[in-house]
Parts: sequence; C-alpha cells; structure tokens
Amino acid sequence: MPLLAIETSCDDTCAAVLDGPRVLSNVISSQSEHERYGGVVPEVASRHHLELAVPVVDAALADAGVTFGDLDSVAVTAGPGLIGALLVGLSTAKAIAAPRRLPLLPTNHLQGHVAANFLEPDPLEPPFLCLIASGGHTILAGVRDHQSFEILGETLDDAAGEAIDKAARMLGLGFPGGPELERLAASGDPEAFSFPVAMSRDPGLGFSFSGLKTALVYICRDLGEDGTAERAADLAAGFQAAVVGQLVSKVGRALDAEAWPAVALGGGVAANGPLREAVSSLCEERGIPFKEVSRELCTDNAAMIGSAARFVDPLVFPDYLSFDAFATGPRGGR
Repeated sequence: MPLLAIETSCDDTCAAVLDGPRVLSNVISSQSEHERYGGVVPEVASRHHLELAVPVVDAALADAGVTFGDLDSVAVTAGPGLIGALLVGLSTAKAIAAPRRLPLLPTNHLQGHVAANFLEPDPLEPPFLCLIASGGHTILAGVRDHQSFEILGETLDDAAGEAIDKAARMLGLGFPGGPELERLAASGDPEAFSFPVAMSRDPGLGFSFSGLKTALVYICRDLGEDGTAERAADLAAGFQAAVVGQLVSKVGRALDAEAWPAVALGGGVAANGPLREAVSSLCEERGIPFKEVSRELCTDNAAMIGSAARFVDPLVFPDYLSFDAFATGPRGGR
C-alpha cells in the first residue's frame, strides 16, 4: 500500500506518495518570498508551510491517484532543520495519521538525501560512498546499510551551499544562489582569479569554505562595485571551481582510503552540473559506478524522505502524539 511522505525542514513544502522504491508523485512548493532577504527567514518559512501543507499534500495524493484511505503509513522529516518549519510538517503528519491509526515514520533529513539513491529507476544498494552537500551540511558519508551512514568527514565551518549562496549575493545574484551562480559561471574564466582550495594538504576528509568566502570579499573590495559587476562571470567561475575542486578532492581521498564500490551524491549542491561532471569523471578514472540521481531528488523533496522511511521503525498510535522534532541531532550511524 502507498506511503505518504512530508518534508518541511527548510523553505520548501513537499509531499510525495511512494509504493516501495517507486515514486508515484513528488510535489515541491518553493517559497520565493525569501529572495528579498537573501536567505531563509525561519518565521516566514513556518508561516508559509502552514498555508501550503494541506494543498501540497492534496496535490501529491491527486497526482498519485490515491486517497487518504489508501495509505499504509505516513512519513515525515523530524530533523535536522528549522524547528518551526519541522513542527508544521510533523503536526500535519500526525493530523493525517492519528485519526486513521496509521503508523508514523519520523525520518532524518540527511538520511533522506542518502536514500534518494535507493529509488527507482536503477536503485543503488549499499555499500557506497555518498557526498551530501547542501545549504546546511557538507558530509562525506559511508553508507553500509539502508538505515544509517557513517560520517567520514564534514565541514569545519560553513556548508558548501551556504558559501555558494553568500557568494551569489556578493555578486548581485538572486536567492537561492546555486543555479544563478552556475549559469553566470558558464560564461566566465575559472582561472582569471586565484581562489584558495582549502584543506587541500590536510590528510583528513574535512571541508572548509569560510576562507573561500573571505577571499571573494577581498577581491570584490579591491575591484570596487563597478569592477565586480564587470568581472562577475569570472568571479563566479573561479569561486565555483574552488568549491567543486575541494569537494571532488575529498571524494578522491576517501576512495584512496577505502575501496568503495560506488559513489553517489545528495543535497542541493549535488544538482550543480560541473560537480556532477567532475565526480563522474573521477569515478570513470577509478573504474567504479557513479549514481546520478535526478536534480529534483537532489534538492529538498519528500520522495527522498519516503525512501528513507521504508527502513525506519514505525511509531504506532497513540505513542507518536508526544513525539517531537529536533533542529540538530544524530546524523546517521555516527
């Protein structure tokens, strides 16, 4: 029977219906209101989730051709994320599950990014190495089973997606900055400016992007407003190349440390074309498969939550009525 999944960890209101690894529907409603602020405002996000949760769930059910009565269980992101936004999704899931005495499947958002790779077509089975890169997290994950992951390395400061968004803002681009920066970078010269590739000599698998942001601040200051606007494409290309270079170098280092049989990506930054191409080339050189999920499944979505929820221990009614969301917490099998 179908599973309904709900995702509201940040500013996207999402619902999906799954039948095992098969996605029957996947509805994503993004909030454009945050563009004026250059970043997500938690209270604004929560208020819009309140307005959008029911219509998005209705749309997901309609697209899948099912009703509430057809559902087997309800999955929902429990964390990590913005606590107000998470509570809207959790309350919505409880309100759907409780009257029907359906099991509730509270799911870890980061595990969802990993589990997007378990979906059809061509589901990837563990073990594999997964790079999770988003606005809030940058993690190299060792995936040995369907339920959890081991953190092999993570960012020491800023996440890759956060750095990209802030760089885009410095260059006068919209929010979210990833797609805009990638489009601008396509017409620029990545070698026109010298950007540091942090942690390149560090033998570990950690990441750091704060120094890269600082380098862009200094270059823009020296160029001035007009000079920055004139050289924006080159700046975008150089910044993007430095981010991709660091991410790919650590994937390569992880493959040197352990013979992983496949590599996968997850998170919004995984939708970046140059990153996908670079990781694909690395895997081709190493003679191992690269699982390339669709861009829709890289960004926040409920299909990935439904995928992860298939391997979660269900909570039964009425036990889950007191279950709470968490803003931060355990991230897989640490």
